[in-house]
Amino acid sequence: MHASPPDIASLDGRRVGLWGWGREGRAAWRAIRSRLPMLPLTLFCQPPEAGDAAGLGDPLLQVRTAVDADTLAACDIVVKSPGISPYGEAAQAAAARGTRFIGGTTLWFAERGDARTLCVTGTKGKSTTTALLAHLLRAGGVRTALAGNIGLPLLELLDAQADAWAIELSSYQTCDVAASGVRPQLAIVTNIFPEHLDWHGGEARYVEDKLALLTGARPHVAVLNAADPRLAALQLPDSDVRWYGRAEGWHLREDTVFRGDMAVLDTRDLPLPGRHNRGNLCAVLAALEACGHDAAALAVHARGFQPLPHRLQGLGRCGGLDWVNDSISTTPHASIAALELYRDRPVAILVGGHDRGLDWTAFVAHVRTQPPRAVVTMGQNGPRIHAALRAAASEAGFVLGEATDLESAVAAAKGVPGIDGGVLLLSPGAPSFGAYRDYTERGRHFARLGGFDPDAITAIAGLGIA
Repeated sequence: MHASPPDIASLDGRRVGLWGWGREGRAAWRAIRSRLPMLPLTLFCQPPEAGDAAGLGDPLLQVRTAVDADTLAACDIVVKSPGISPYGEAAQAAAARGTRFIGGTTLWFAERGDARTLCVTGTKGKSTTTALLAHLLRAGGVRTALAGNIGLPLLELLDAQADAWAIELSSYQTCDVAASGVRPQLAIVTNIFPEHLDWHGGEARYVEDKLALLTGARPHVAVLNAADPRLAALQLPDSDVRWYGRAEGWHLREDTVFRGDMAVLDTRDLPLPGRHNRGNLCAVLAALEACGHDAAALAVHARGFQPLPHRLQGLGRCGGLDWVNDSISTTPHASIAALELYRDRPVAILVGGHDRGLDWTAFVAHVRTQPPRAVVTMGQNGPRIHAALRAAASEAGFVLGEATDLESAVAAAKGVPGIDGGVLLLSPGAPSFGAYRDYTERGRHFARLGGFDPDAITAIAGLGIA
């Protein structure tokens, strides 16, 4: 780690590159230009994006569509978009020659060391947890920003003011916080399961990078899930650790949230589908308490929370089935959690997508003992999942279907005997890369296949400052 925090002013006089021209890349360009209008920049982007970048009319922006170790090494610092891995061959070779790779998150934290930052990460539940945290803070009268990986890059709010910042961080961004040299006020980590192994280069590095929010950024307060073995084993001498999921703190008993022995809230009428989401509420309440708020008084406002799209999202009924969009599910553990929610109903689940080599053993074990009506596999890793499920399907008696894409998977699921009146569940347990740009596009396609308006289901309430 470099000693000096890389704020935007420190880029002056350096050879600076921007890598990626999605929303994060454009936000980085605008932020740097707002502080350093005369700094030459090199943009590395895809050929289809070059025209858009050239249309900015920035004479000091050089656009390049070829990226290799030599072009990257010509830069002192490269501000990369989150989806671009620093562990690729070209990036590693350039780093060995002295190029420093940072993210827009690094720049924002270095610029805004004054901000009261409440960061959230985890393999599952981080988006809902972040949005719920912002919702309850606002219910308590706190002017709160909701930003980060949830859909609004921090650099788009570079000069905005808020009393609290609820920030979602992916595993691609947690190291960026540590690199900024700024300690977050608080960090919540919900859980750690293997994910994004292709980006990180393996499970060990994924876990290391994910935990960098705790071990590298050293938040003043760390709110951790006591049920997660990796988190439970951590030693964090620089942080005030608050556990949720323990009997002496915030935890669930059946359907009720407790603080120690005090019953606080019946969760049965909350717009938080699944027990794991009610556990996320415990994380938020522990965080609010750690920040000095009356968490028990604020808990009731969870009833007014608007659930996020693509996360166990009920779309409505079509063809005698309740359609549920869980497109954000990108791990087998997420698909298990989705099945748990509908265990008492006939359900056909659609699984599969981009193959990152994740282990589906736990999913196979789950459907063997708690079989759905049907599992339909699809996508790049569909054949591998299908093969893993053959014996379980035979033993447990569920229908095992196979499809090449989402449309044919939906058609197969709708034809399953005995599924009438049940649930058609898209919970792929895999990313959408290749077939779709992202999980949002996949969820929108699923909605269209059911005759639902995709525009009406995709808005995230509360982004920005309120």
